[in-house]
Amino acid sequence: MTEERRWPHSSDPQTDVVLDAKGLRALAHPVRVQLIGLLRRHGPSTATRLAERMGLTSGATSYHLRQLAAAGFVAEDTERGNARERWWRSVHQLTWWTDMELADEEPEAALGYLRSIAAVHTLTAQRALNAYETMPRDWRHALDLSDWGLRLTPEEAHGLAEELAAVVGRYRRADTEGAAPDGTERVAVVVQLLPDPEGEGGDDGASAGSGERS
Repeated sequence: MTEERRWPHSSDPQTDVVLDAKGLRALAHPVRVQLIGLLRRHGPSTATRLAERMGLTSGATSYHLRQLAAAGFVAEDTERGNARERWWRSVHQLTWWTDMELADEEPEAALGYLRSIAAVHTLTAQRALNAYETMPRDWRHALDLSDWGLRLTPEEAHGLAEELAAVVGRYRRADTEGAAPDGTERVAVVVQLLPDPEGEGGDDGASAGSGERS
C-alpha cells in the first residue's frame, strides 16, 4: 500500500489507506472486504465473533484475517484477548484506490476487487431492507434508492465522482471511541458510476432514471 495520495475529502487522512497492487490482490475477495467493514464499524473482534455475524466458520474467518494481516489491513489487538482467543482490529478507517493504472497492470485482481465491493454493497442494501419494517418512521422516510441515466464523457464522469465525494466528505464525521452525537445513526452512502455496456446508440440522450423514496 502506498502513501502517495490521500482522499482530499477525508476527515482524518492519517486513518486512510491507498491501495497498491498487493492491497488490491488482498481485497479481491468479498469475505475480506466484509471483515474489514465489520472491524471498522464495530471495533476489534475475534474470528469466532466475526464468523457468527457473517454465517461462516471461525476457520474461514481466521484464514482471511491472516491474509489481511499479511497485507497490512488488520493487526492483532494485543490489549485484548488471551492465549486462547486472538482479537483483531482494523489498521485503517478508509480505503482509497487512486492508481487506475493498476487496472491495466493487475486486471484480474482489479476485477476481483470491484466484484467484492459490489457484492458487499448488495449485502448492505439487503440488510437495510430486511430491517425496513422495524425502522423508526423518520429513517424509513429518509431511506432512498435512486438511479439516473446520464450521457457523459469520461472526464465529466470523473468530475461527477469528485463532486459527489466532496459532498459526502462534508457530512463525514471522524469515528471516535466516544458516544455518537445525539440523533445520529450509521448511514451507508453507496455511489456507483457505471458505464452502460448497452448504452451506445439507441436512445436520445435524455435522462431516464428511477428512484424510490419511502
